[in-house]
Amino acid sequence: MRKLNQEHIEKIMDFINNGPFFQLLSIKICELRLGYCRLEISLDTKHMNSFGGLHGGVYASLIDSAAYWAVYCDLDENVGLISIDLKVDNLSTTKDGKLIVEGKRIKAGNTICLSEATVMDINGKYLAYGTSKQMVTHNLQAINQVILGSIPPKFIAE
Repeated sequence: MRKLNQEHIEKIMDFINNGPFFQLLSIKICELRLGYCRLEISLDTKHMNSFGGLHGGVYASLIDSAAYWAVYCDLDENVGLISIDLKVDNLSTTKDGKLIVEGKRIKAGNTICLSEATVMDINGKYLAYGTSKQMVTHNLQAINQVILGSIPPKFIAE
């Protein structure tokens, strides 16, 4: 079994957390490991729909992001992913507070990956659930193509 390089993971988390989309929605990756990703978001007025509740697109973005990153650590170096399907079930709404999003790999294949994600409030109430299929790409949307400078290898010898 391959062992993840923690230096690589820390650099990836910093890169993603400072990226434009995560900054726009104030999303933060808090944990990233084999088959798992945990995101957090503190809600603000920018996340609300016209009726004052959390916009469904925020749920979709959180589920898509957590599901994507839950698979990342399982893939070979310099392999990318493209989301090809996203299913979101909005279970409840909220107006404020912090949300915890957990993404879990179901299957990491050579061409297609499947993962799931849940969105909960800090009391553990389920707000949304979803699944995502991702297509594995080679030399397309891979980390080494977007991070300038050197990045530590994803895996280290045990």
